[in-house]
Amino acid sequence: AEAVINSAFNCNGTELVSGSGDSSVRFWDTSTESPLHVCKAHRQWVLVIAWHPKCTYVASACKKGDICIWNPKTGTQKGKILTGHKKYIGTLAWQPLHCAKEENCLLASGSKDNTIKIWDPVRGQCVITLSSHTQGVTSIKWSGDDLIYSASQDRTIKVWRPSDGVLCRTLQGHGHWVNTMALSTDYAMRIGSWDPALQGKVQHNDALTVYNKYKGEGEEFLVSGSDDFTLFLWQPSKSNKPVCRMTGHQQLINQAMFSPNGRTIASASFDKSVKVWDGKTGKFISTLRGHVKAVTASVGTQTTSFSCQDHQIALSRFGV
Repeated sequence: AEAVINSAFNCNGTELVSGSGDSSVRFWDTSTESPLHVCKAHRQWVLVIAWHPKCTYVASACKKGDICIWNPKTGTQKGKILTGHKKYIGTLAWQPLHCAKEENCLLASGSKDNTIKIWDPVRGQCVITLSSHTQGVTSIKWSGDDLIYSASQDRTIKVWRPSDGVLCRTLQGHGHWVNTMALSTDYAMRIGSWDPALQGKVQHNDALTVYNKYKGEGEEFLVSGSDDFTLFLWQPSKSNKPVCRMTGHQQLINQAMFSPNGRTIASASFDKSVKVWDGKTGKFISTLRGHVKAVTASVGTQTTSFSCQDHQIALSRFGV
């Protein structure tokens, strides 16, 4: 049996999808803990998975550089395999629902071949290729302002306008690979098509209301974490200057994320710790210790789970 490489919950936490080294994508019912579908089309390890904002589709990408779109209700593949990248794909990001035309959300993929491609899954075509990075793309975020942020091993973060592929600005400051990024509105965009208070799906127009509610006044914040042991806090839609440089970790940073309300940031590191920071100022708040090996992080619906190489998982509810 091969290892499970990636997994992701849908917007209301009722289904989980996982990608494996056996090249399969599997859907699970979280309430019964039973498998729903086993999907096979990839020919290499499935490295990354991303749910459509309305949870109507799931995108998966593999080591070969292929992307498949799946129907979670039936487990069937939608359209043809999307090909074009020359090396493996390590990150995917769907266009936020409130930014899409007629709910046809585009999909962005970032690859080791240094490029970002934007796809129209309905037509099964690449719309545009964004190329300016000089090393592999490690992370992509599609913001609620309809901008794409891409992080790379070339130590930079680039801000793109997806409508025409214009490079708006480059964010510099990290001294090594940029491994992870998170937006203060990630949670709002993930649940944008589903209102927890209503216990059901809501319409497209409501996604913008949910986004504005969580965003509040001002611009979105972006946090980035690097192999240089530091994090940077940015407001990239308006400036290429960082709000704050956040130091304290003693080894490389694997992942960072905002709390659902955007008020706090958690960062996980190879130094066996999780650190919590203020989401507006970047000020250090506290250190969570207990693991004895390197910490990686993953996020559920409202609770953050920190997984570790010591085979333990710690659950933490912070800043909700």
